[in-house]
Amino acid sequence: MKKPYIICHMMTSVDGRIDCAMTEHLPGVQEYYETLDELDAPSRVSGRVTAMLEMALPGEFTASADSKPFDKEGYSKAVDAKGYEIVTDTKGTLLWDDDSNSKRPLLIVTSENVSSEYLEYLESRHISWIACGKDKIDLVRVCDILADKFGVERMAVVGGGHVNAGFLKDGLLDEVSILIGAGIDGREGMAAVFDGLESDRPVTQLKLTDVKKYDSDAVWLRYTVK
Repeated sequence: MKKPYIICHMMTSVDGRIDCAMTEHLPGVQEYYETLDELDAPSRVSGRVTAMLEMALPGEFTASADSKPFDKEGYSKAVDAKGYEIVTDTKGTLLWDDDSNSKRPLLIVTSENVSSEYLEYLESRHISWIACGKDKIDLVRVCDILADKFGVERMAVVGGGHVNAGFLKDGLLDEVSILIGAGIDGREGMAAVFDGLESDRPVTQLKLTDVKKYDSDAVWLRYTVK
């Protein structure tokens, strides 16, 4: 399989929580984008919930009653770019502005159950897409398409916890990069960096490759995945 080099990069509290409304108040939050840039990963991957909160328009796409599922693998490249803002949106629900002039163009990844009408909607907004996987997104195959058809060589997976865990589960992560802010969340039920995997899953072994401390008391840890 051909795939990009993939790094999961997140900012967390000391107890490993990643709620954005919380992390933006942590000492060290100003270092998050600095460290992300240092990873030299022009393409970045976000899950649907993160994208809904930070990038997409309000509301939800509703297909017409006679709309049919796409029901096959496919892709559409609206533009060639050095890097893409990749969003996983299994059913195709997020709404977007016209993306003609973005510095990092959008690329939406869905399952094959997405409606053909939604893919047409994306194309009308000059947004690239990949549809892959019958009932859920096939991340392994998506990575192959990203490398082969879109020229993606390095990318950072930047949350949330379930999309991070999906890449981990499928053995796609090469590196884990964690910026730990100097604070504790402690609230019950808040998402962690990797979340939603089976309770009997074995521990993923890592090798520490670098540690950096900032004046803000944040600490940046980098690991390769064994």
